[in-house]
Amino acid sequence: MRLRRRQLIGWLGAAAALPALHATSHGAEATLPRGPIRILVGFPPGGGTDILARILSVKLTTLWSVPVVVENKAGAAGMIATAEAAKAAPDGRSLLMGHINALGIAPGLYPQMPYSAERDFAPIVLVGKTPQVLIASRDSPMPTLAGLLAACRAHPGLVSFGSAGAGSAQHLALALFEQRAGVQVLHVPYKGSAPMVNDLLGGHVKFAFEGMTTAMGLLKDGKAVALAQTGARRASALSQVPTLAESGFPGFEASIWFGVVGPAAMPPELVRRMNIDLNKVLAQPEVATRLAEFGAEEGGGTPEAFGEYIRGEQRKWAQLIRDRKISADS
Repeated sequence: MRLRRRQLIGWLGAAAALPALHATSHGAEATLPRGPIRILVGFPPGGGTDILARILSVKLTTLWSVPVVVENKAGAAGMIATAEAAKAAPDGRSLLMGHINALGIAPGLYPQMPYSAERDFAPIVLVGKTPQVLIASRDSPMPTLAGLLAACRAHPGLVSFGSAGAGSAQHLALALFEQRAGVQVLHVPYKGSAPMVNDLLGGHVKFAFEGMTTAMGLLKDGKAVALAQTGARRASALSQVPTLAESGFPGFEASIWFGVVGPAAMPPELVRRMNIDLNKVLAQPEVATRLAEFGAEEGGGTPEAFGEYIRGEQRKWAQLIRDRKISADS
């Protein structure tokens, strides 16, 4: 996740031209842009963020009678797409599938960024929170949380944990675990989840916090075992796995969250219209079922509630980053 500011700024696209807005059947104050609407995604096709965005885009295309397309701008833990969305025209044609990395963690991790996570976005709706899963390979000699804690306390700094990268959501879940459990482990950062998982299965690292989207495949194939999950409550798709909050760490939460945002200067009536329609989509049974398969639950609500949630996450992770002296290189 190490970034060079000049390099990141160079990746920014030019802002789209501001098109005329047209009134729809929902009323004169509820307007949509004429022409295609894009949802920027900061990760490659096929990942959890991309899949959730595509589920929404299909439904919104039907609901709005305009093409709603997903545009992948992968790189820098989602910050490239986030920076482009911040500079886009505030006409509703460019939305972002916001992610904890770029909107919740990065503000506390990077002293300088080409956007302000606090000022450059209009929150529209929370799509969902996905728990992370504390996993071990199936051959682990410590396949329980109690066994893991005992090993960490008996061998401080020696029990290895892989992560998707320094400063990633997975790394911060581990740092929060260390802080709350009063243990010290050996953190091994990788460049993404795929190489970390390979080493976990090969026994080169022993444990990891990993997003539910990736973890579920490993659990279903019997390649890993789940010791705990990090949501405030058990995800329905992992109802048999206890949360850390109920396992001796009350209040523990380290969810990976997703939500739709737009540029800060979007007209309030357009934000409200999109919020209402996205809530309708999220309430559709087939959409709710698909999201739950990825552990993405607790979505919906008002723009104000989503904005307050983002600000709370920014404060929480910035404080942990300071307390644990975490950097993008640690």
